[in-house]
Amino acid sequence: MADHNPQHEAFLSVGSSGDLVRDLHHRLSLAGFEVLGDEVTAFSFSSVTEAQVRVFQSTRRLMEDGVVGPQTLAALVEASFQLGDRHLYLHVPMMRGDDVADLQLRLGVLGFDAGRVDGIFGPDTSRSLLDFQRNIGLPSDGITGVSTVQELHQLAGRSAGSTPVVQVRELERLRQRRIGLDGRRIALGQFGACGALATAITRSLRALGANVLLLDHPEESNQAEIANRFEAELYLGLRVKNDSQSSLAFFATEGFHSEGGRQLASFCATNLTPLNQAEPKLHGMRLPALRRTRMPAVLCLLGPPSLVVQSTAELAEAFSLAITTWMTNPEETP
Repeated sequence: MADHNPQHEAFLSVGSSGDLVRDLHHRLSLAGFEVLGDEVTAFSFSSVTEAQVRVFQSTRRLMEDGVVGPQTLAALVEASFQLGDRHLYLHVPMMRGDDVADLQLRLGVLGFDAGRVDGIFGPDTSRSLLDFQRNIGLPSDGITGVSTVQELHQLAGRSAGSTPVVQVRELERLRQRRIGLDGRRIALGQFGACGALATAITRSLRALGANVLLLDHPEESNQAEIANRFEAELYLGLRVKNDSQSSLAFFATEGFHSEGGRQLASFCATNLTPLNQAEPKLHGMRLPALRRTRMPAVLCLLGPPSLVVQSTAELAEAFSLAITTWMTNPEETP
């Protein structure tokens, strides 16, 4: 389970065995999710391992499937870092981890806009760190050395309970956003089995004047990067799941959530409810499509599969109405 590129490792699930499983148990233990056993069971992915993986996934706001794939592997690596364990600075590839998220949150509640609390050390975090260092009289090197971390810890009590400045600014942008769909940039992604639905939504929104980019790359991270380059004002992802009830996810992590994403998810849930047996559930999650997009984003997990096949027109109308309502009524909240 290599730190440098966990995405390239194999999926692990019940029945897997070997050194990768032993390393998985070690990482779960470091993250506080102990899998007890002897030297033999340490190499085996058991039902106990699966249960602990599910708990870890839940706490990390990931899909709770008990399978250790690329997203869970990456989260396990990131969970091993605490602020002060290593020097953080702007680097290619960007540094990721819980220590970065902690830094972003601490800077944000002190009034320094480090960007979204996504655990990715990017340009916004670097600028915010430099501003912080200048304001407290430390050398402005953009590195979280010992002195910088000490100052952040010492100031923690003064900012307890404060809202990160990035969240305050998002709320202000939502209140001031332009009304109407004409020329608005929307990224619409689908992950297989939703092609007809995505096309129908795209057609509807374009008829209202929106500039819609339709994405069908299988990787969430790739869709997020393209949506960012497109400078979309919102991202809506569509995925079919084998479940009796649909759910909608927006970005959220410890101490931060995307208010725009939450609002859009709520509007979608309201419009989808008549088509489902029950009102779709809303979840704050850290999935790549939500974490790496820079705009309000919602990932719709549609179920059961028959709903997508039999109600494509109705679903397209529901999503189009939700997006239209969100974009044309900036003061309205669900």
